[in-house]
Amino acid sequence: MEKIDTVEKFEELVKSKSVFWLAKHSLTCPISANAFDEYKEYAEGNTEIDTYYLAVQDARALSNYIAEKYQVKHESPQALLFANNKIVWHASHGKITVASLENAVKEI
Repeated sequence: MEKIDTVEKFEELVKSKSVFWLAKHSLTCPISANAFDEYKEYAEGNTEIDTYYLAVQDARALSNYIAEKYQVKHESPQALLFANNKIVWHASHGKITVASLENAVKEI
């Protein structure tokens, strides 16, 4: 799992990967911490799709950029599944679980 913190790094990622996960999380919110723990657990067991994350406090410009570019309301925590430069699945808060992330991958 790799941290992405700039628009430039994100755009390089979009160009180099056809499918990937990106999680947004807050460094100060306990709900976000729980969701991020689920995401990390999923990432550890996942070998198919690369996983990335951003900390909203460290990458607010990137978080806003993604929300605007892909027309998905910013939430934190938030898990986004990208395929071919589109968000094909997303969830926030308690809906981010290992099971929901695994099921999302089965749907694409």
